Amino acid sequence: MPRPRIRLEDSSELLQHAGEEAGRRVNKIWHSFTDWALQDNILEVAVGLIVAAAFTSVVTSFVSDILLPPLSLLPFINRNMDEKFAVLKRGPGYNKTDGIGYNTLSQAADDGAVVLAYGTFFNKIINFIGVGLALYFIASVYDTVSTESIIKHTVKCRYCRKRISDKV
Repeated sequence: MPRPRIRLEDSSELLQHAGEEAGRRVNKIWHSFTDWALQDNILEVAVGLIVAAAFTSVVTSFVSDILLPPLSLLPFINRNMDEKFAVLKRGPGYNKTDGIGYNTLSQAADDGAVVLAYGTFFNKIINFIGVGLALYFIASVYDTVSTESIIKHTVKCRYCRKRISDKV
């Protein structure tokens, strides 16, 4: 079946119409995006995430550099907490150099050993608890100073057993 022939004048009108339609759609999408991105709560969330990342790095440094080193001085912990690990499967170079195995987690990883890095896990748990306690402290101070409460106190409903606001 032969295809219908399009004249040059018709094709330029079609292209112009398609270009105008594409421009309208892009403009609509752009305005929709800017309306969404410039909402107050979106900017607050973005600033909050940036501050939270910086705050988390401060707490991580506090735990790793100040809190855990004194714990490493305890008699039953013979190295930094981050370096505590258990070898689950030895690598090919185990006991070949000095006869005592791996001294550090990086030696074990370089040799291809499978290790359980419980010291690193313990460090991350303490970081998590530290961030949680610090944020709770900040929220408590804000709650004391401000008239608007950010800590929502709840009670258990005696009918449905769900947690509901204590103001009900």
